Amino acid sequence: MSAWRAVILAAGAGTRMRSATPKVLHPVCGVPLIKHVLASLHDAGLDQPLVVVSPDADALRDYLGDTVDYVVQTSPLGTGHALACARELLEDKIENVLVINADCPLVPAGAIQRLMACHQESNAELSVMTTSDVEDAGYGRIARDASGNLTAIIEEREASSEQLAITEVNGGVYAFQSKSLWPGLATLKPSPKGEVYLTDMFDVVHRGQGIVATVTTDDSNDVIGVNTRVDLAQAEAAMRERIRIRHMLNGVTMIDPSSVYIDSDVRIGKDSTIHPNTHLLGDTQVGEDCHIGPNSVLQSSTVGQGCKVVASMLENATLEAGVDVGPFAHLRPGSHIGEGSHIGNYVEIKKSTFGHDVKAGHFSYIGDADVGSKVNIGAGSVTANYDGSEKHRTTIEDNAFIGSSTMLIAPVRVGKDAATGAGSVVTKDVAAGKTVVGVPAKPQDKTSKKKPKKT
Repeated sequence: MSAWRAVILAAGAGTRMRSATPKVLHPVCGVPLIKHVLASLHDAGLDQPLVVVSPDADALRDYLGDTVDYVVQTSPLGTGHALACARELLEDKIENVLVINADCPLVPAGAIQRLMACHQESNAELSVMTTSDVEDAGYGRIARDASGNLTAIIEEREASSEQLAITEVNGGVYAFQSKSLWPGLATLKPSPKGEVYLTDMFDVVHRGQGIVATVTTDDSNDVIGVNTRVDLAQAEAAMRERIRIRHMLNGVTMIDPSSVYIDSDVRIGKDSTIHPNTHLLGDTQVGEDCHIGPNSVLQSSTVGQGCKVVASMLENATLEAGVDVGPFAHLRPGSHIGEGSHIGNYVEIKKSTFGHDVKAGHFSYIGDADVGSKVNIGAGSVTANYDGSEKHRTTIEDNAFIGSSTMLIAPVRVGKDAATGAGSVVTKDVAAGKTVVGVPAKPQDKTSKKKPKKT
């Protein structure tokens, strides 16, 4: 028999979210609720959990794939019934079962490990994570006898006014010995609403004089359960604060932490500074010694060491070391900017690769382009990449000089050391070392000069 198996309860309808999206797929800090639970279980040593789902959980199955095993709760008859649905897959195969709700994204791996250790060391039939001083209502109250032993968990909607005054509440994470779990579940009676509550197992164990253990978490945010959009916002705020603290303790400076939004998968190198009103989203990676913000948004982008991004937006973009961007630049998906380059104000780049030491200082659009190293792109220059039906690429080779307000009509190539005059419309390839001017642009004949008119 295996020592442990985790069961995630994810079959709830989530009607209070008032959403077409399944509750457990709503994001907290850029990641669905259930993924946070899976990450904590993984870090606690519990891989390949069993997820209890409803019959119409196609979206959840598509998201989780084969990273978990599934069991279907055919009717919404409560948490006790949900766990009982897993009996056939777990009975006689697993010594201990850890049960956690899929809507508890802040339960840390350390707390799960402490619960598991306490459960085994005390030889408890049932163990539960509790907390105190939760600000919002909705949690079951922990009832104890005169000796301090847990006797029952009273659901809030069924609690008396005296029981509602109890400050210790159920955290929604449980550990069971399999040998007593499955027979006990079979004895549970439905509530007046027809639901079987898993928390009634505490009364069963208590009446059977079994051992019940508790582990209390000091941070009440650990057990936040998400049932409404209000809960979702509360969980988001708590997790963002934890993320900011983690990065600051790892050597990142934040000028105004409360104004910085960082998703859970973001990585930031030490000695970087994150300025106010900055959003680091998705799987963004920021190198060491960078300055990001103020007023910048980075979505799933990679930023090398020593970069600076001011008041700009990066989407699925890559900056090599020493690049500075902004203010008011927009790097769209597929942008790759080489080392030491400068992207200035109101420059938009899309699906383009820049070599090292490229300068694009002002008011330009560069789309579907391959730009070499040490290229200068003058203000107002545009790669006209779309002909009305297809996109075409522009190539600008090393050391080229693109004059202000140049229009490059793709597909077109500007050769190494070539140049375009201000206001040129380039419709044909420019040979290496040549200069073109005019509309349409033609090679400049440096030897021909108009003679002045006689008077």
